[in-house]
Amino acid sequence: MTVDDDALGFAPLHDSPVPYMLRTRTYYQALGYTTPYRWAQYTEVPFAALPKPLSECRVALITTAAPYQPDKGDQGPGAPYNSAAKFYKVYSLSTEGEPDVRISHVGIDRKHTTAEDPNTWLPLAQMKRAAAEGRIGSVAPRFHGAPTNRSHRTTLDQDCPELLARLREDAVDAAILAANCPVCHQTIALSARHLEAGGLPTVVMGCAKDIVEHAGVARFLFSDFPLGNAAGRPHDVASQAKTLDLALDVLESARGPRTTVQSPLRWSEDPDWKLDFCNIERIPPEELARLRQSFDEQKEIAKGRRAEDGLKVKAAE
Repeated sequence: MTVDDDALGFAPLHDSPVPYMLRTRTYYQALGYTTPYRWAQYTEVPFAALPKPLSECRVALITTAAPYQPDKGDQGPGAPYNSAAKFYKVYSLSTEGEPDVRISHVGIDRKHTTAEDPNTWLPLAQMKRAAAEGRIGSVAPRFHGAPTNRSHRTTLDQDCPELLARLREDAVDAAILAANCPVCHQTIALSARHLEAGGLPTVVMGCAKDIVEHAGVARFLFSDFPLGNAAGRPHDVASQAKTLDLALDVLESARGPRTTVQSPLRWSEDPDWKLDFCNIERIPPEELARLRQSFDEQKEIAKGRRAEDGLKVKAAE
């Protein structure tokens, strides 16, 4: 920041939404993967209006968090990326109690957040609070997991229709979708688009503004927080309540597609955390080599899990 900028009260130049598409592209190129990933992008965006007052609506939750699997390695707070904990098919679990779903399998910001508080990525407790207060009619009996498949075709042809079918089974009137990693944000955006096209109003809660807006969704609550905290700051119930309430406001008040509202909450007064995620300018060459080896290992594990899940599906059929 220059002296003039400081005198004018400007924020630092890097105190803006993290450019996740650019960061991930340059990061993977530095690891040796030269073919850039094609992020989903649309010009037209479907939009469905609420069919009744929000206070009368049954609202569903969709997440990219994975159910805890005790036999799949470390999935606790601070766990490194664990591809063994991934899931590749839509799942549904009861909203009763406190479901144990975790985000060790995704590319969250592991430097500035530790995934200690599930309420930062699964706003279920706050949805129940909103139902008890009459802000929404009720919480759907199940919440649903959207797989973070990198394949656009798999997400669009397999996962999105399955999510819509399950929400229709639950007779919901609207859905909240919470994202975690960069690809999670794309998955959630594509899912929200499909639900809207099917007549179901949605609101996306996320931290990767560029990815969600690139895809194009009807309603988006953007929290300028490290990835993995779309539902509020950890161990900060007031933050989590405010974030969910803002998402409900967007769900209720949007009058057309591409409605984005940014939460006024800040992660920290120091914006330097935004400089770290997948920033090759801050990663020494020897660390890049180690990361490449680790990434290759995790890809092999994920490939095995995907094959294993495929066999399970065939056996069930």
